[in-house]
Amino acid sequence: MPETSSHPLPLPLAPADATESPEAATLPILLVPDPRLRSKTRAVGPGDAAMVRALAPQMLEAMYKAPGIGLAAPQVGTLLRLVVVDLQKNDKPDPLVLVNPEIMAASKELATREEGCLSLPGQFAEVTRPARVKLRYLDLSGAKREIEAEGLLATCLQHELDHLDGVLFVDHISALKRNMLLRKLAKDLKAKVRD
Repeated sequence: MPETSSHPLPLPLAPADATESPEAATLPILLVPDPRLRSKTRAVGPGDAAMVRALAPQMLEAMYKAPGIGLAAPQVGTLLRLVVVDLQKNDKPDPLVLVNPEIMAASKELATREEGCLSLPGQFAEVTRPARVKLRYLDLSGAKREIEAEGLLATCLQHELDHLDGVLFVDHISALKRNMLLRKLAKDLKAKVRD
C-alpha cells in the first residue's frame, strides 16, 4: 500500500545473517496486470525459513524506496504468505513483518478510507472495510503473535492480506470505477514507457 494522506506453522526463523551483501539490488514491485498478483499464496513452511529471512528486509527496502507503508510477497513475485508494514510512528521506522498472517476477528463496524497500491501506481479509490481487525501471525523469530488494529493500520493490514489471496483493492469497488482506474493505469504506464 503506498503512502497517502491460514493457521500459522511453527518456524525456526531467526534474524537475517549480517554477512548479507548490502549492494543487493532493490526488488522490483510487480505491476498490474502481472498474473502473479492474482495468484493465491501458500503458507510459509519450515523449509522456507532462510528465504523468508532474506526476503523480509528486501521487501522492506523496496517498500520504503517506493515509498509505501505495506507490501506483500506476491508484489515482488514470491507466492508466500508474507507481509511487511511500517506506518513509521513519530517519523521513525517501526517495521512489522507478518509470516502466515490470518484475520481472527473483524468488527461489524465499517470504515471507508482512500487506498492505493504500489502495484497500481497513482491509482486511488475509497474502499470500505471492517474498522477493526485482530490478526494472528508469526514474527521472524518464529514466535506466535497477535495484533489488534484500527484506523490506518487496520486498513493497511487488510489490504496486504488481500494480496495473499490474489485480491486487489480495486476488487472492492464497483466494476465501473475499477475499469476506469485500470484503463487510466494502462494509459499512464504506456506514457511512462514512451518518455
